[in-house]
Order: sequence, then structure tokens, then C-alpha cells
Amino acid sequence: MKITSKTRFSIIVLISGWFILFGVIPLLLLVITSFLTMDPANLVRFSFSLKAYSQLLIDPSYMIIFIRSVKLALTTTLLCLALGYPFAWYTARMTPKWRTSVLVLLMIPFWTNSLVRTYAMRMVLGTQGILNKALVSLGLIHTPLKIMYTDYAVVAGLFYLMLPFMVLPLYATIEKLDFQLVDAARDLGAGAVNAFTKVIFPLTLPGIMAGCIMVFVPTMGLFYVASLLGGARQLLVGNLIQQQFLNARNWPMGSATSIVLIIFMTVMLIGYGLLLRRFSRGRE
Repeated sequence: MKITSKTRFSIIVLISGWFILFGVIPLLLLVITSFLTMDPANLVRFSFSLKAYSQLLIDPSYMIIFIRSVKLALTTTLLCLALGYPFAWYTARMTPKWRTSVLVLLMIPFWTNSLVRTYAMRMVLGTQGILNKALVSLGLIHTPLKIMYTDYAVVAGLFYLMLPFMVLPLYATIEKLDFQLVDAARDLGAGAVNAFTKVIFPLTLPGIMAGCIMVFVPTMGLFYVASLLGGARQLLVGNLIQQQFLNARNWPMGSATSIVLIIFMTVMLIGYGLLLRRFSRGRE
């Protein structure tokens, strides 16, 4: 069916209106609120102020939370990459029948809400959870491990939720890889390490970067994982934003923190685009 110019214009207007209504306007409201003054009675007072941004820069506790969030997000990303890359590699090398089965099993957790899956992790990592009971029954430990309400529990929960987001971009890249290039490198005397570093890694770098972005960026805002598995002391940036909006009722501070987080993520996405462009030029 041929799309007329009038229909194309209507689609463009519809998409633009949707983007402006649900993207641009909320972001503008967030920016405006970040420059207003806190008012406990009316949420905000329409008086220009830089107090929220100055407090983010001056108060070291906010910087500690931000650095800690980056550390946990980076740890989760590296862990997902370390385990997700070989998983995606062997999945891509399977026969189509087995490949489909594995991908379906990978996608099954998406059928359940992530909050429900986080509660399930409490049953696994708790003092009387499945993991501790299994280790005690095997004789590997004598007393249950205290995993809950630690950084280890938070990273485990984030890893469980975000692993598919690492595997899928890697699988899509590896599946398109010309394995004849790998065989040619081996025929020319390259060992397994050289074949990986000289051929496989450069060709799958776009998938690696895409997977890292897809894991790192959402991880910074998964506040309920830190709340349920890490407790009140294990805060991420997402927890800070939630507390400022809902508990402290400090909407300017919550908005300013959100804007800083958006800027940080935007810089990462721009960096990913520049690296991808440089990689594309290098291949040409």
C-alpha cells in the first residue's frame, strides 16, 4: 500500500505530538522545578533558586551516594559482560532449534514484573533462603551467610534483572559475525587469545558497548532493588530521588538530582555514539 504525502505528514505530526507531550513537556517541568524553592505546604514556591544544585555540589553525602551508585552499576555491568558474553557466544553457535529454545528461556523472566522477581531474590538470598539452605546441606558452610542488606545482595539482584539486556545485544552482534574470518585467523597461526583480541572482540565491540549502556544506565535508577535487598543504608541515586519527592517533599532537590542523572546518562550515550562512529570509520 502506497503511503500518500498527507498520510506521512499525519504520522509525523502524531509522533511529534506524542514525543512533545510525554517527553519534552515533562522534562521541561522537571528543569523548571529544579530552579524553584522548596515549600513544604505547597511543594514548591515560584521563586528562582540555585539551592538544590548548590546543595548537590556542596553536601558530600550526595556525592557519596552518586559515586556508590556508579560503582554498583559498573560492577553489575562488568559482571553481566563477563557472564553474558560467553553465554551469547555459545547461543549464537547453536543450531537454530536449540538457539530458539535458549532465547525463549532467557526471555521467560520478562513475563513477570521485575518487582516480583526482586522479592523472589529475597527468598533466595535470605538467612533462611534457598542459597543458604543448599550450602548448609552440602556441608560447605556451618552457619548461614549474611548476604541480605549488603552490596553483594544489591549486585546479585541487579545482575539477575539486567543480564538479558546484556545478552540480547551481544547475541545480535555475534550472530551476524562472519566466522570464516575467525577460521582464517586460526589458519594463519593465530591462537585463541589472538583470534579473540584481533578479530572477534573488534567485530563484536558495538554489541559490547550497546549491552553495557543498556545495563549501566537503567541500573542507576532501580531504587526498589536497593531498598528491598540492600536496606535503608544501601542507597542508589534512584533511592535519593524517590526520597526527595515522596518523603522529604523537596521537589526542587529531587528534580535537580534527576536532571544531573539525565545529563550523566546523556553524556554516556553521546560517548557511545562517538565510539560507534569511530569504529564504523575504522572498518571502512
